[in-house]
Amino acid sequence: MANELFDNFPLWAALIAIGIAQFIKIPLHFFVTGKWHWPLLFSTGGMPSSHSSAVTALSTAVGIREGFGSNMFAIAAILGIIVMFDAAGVRRHAGMQAVVLNKLVDEFNHLLESMKTFKRRQNPEKTKKLKELLGHQPTEVFAGGTLGIAVALLVYPLFS
Repeated sequence: MANELFDNFPLWAALIAIGIAQFIKIPLHFFVTGKWHWPLLFSTGGMPSSHSSAVTALSTAVGIREGFGSNMFAIAAILGIIVMFDAAGVRRHAGMQAVVLNKLVDEFNHLLESMKTFKRRQNPEKTKKLKELLGHQPTEVFAGGTLGIAVALLVYPLFS
């Protein structure tokens, strides 16, 4: 059973694609900002989409192994489309809403500080901000998807 797990090409292609996509975020961030930001290794959002990388690597690997006309490929492909659509749609908009809500909370706390007659109920330093980088721009999803296909094709010879 353990040997089957280590020989599972679609599983490893997807996991390797996630790892590569997450790692790539760090040097890309450095090139844009000039700062190394290692927490990106475990964060959501950003370029490239590791979700897209994972599902396209999985779909490609299943297609290679089972055939692109198989039911397994159809399941993997539809799952991938849903995940990629969600990353560029719902999750992206949730991140945009988090930006607005964080700004409203900051402005409200600033207003409370300036109005000495009101007792502040919440310390602004202790207010937990909502995570703003949740989803992806369409280009990030596309880049992640392309990376996933490339990873599956490059990893395949190791499993054949």
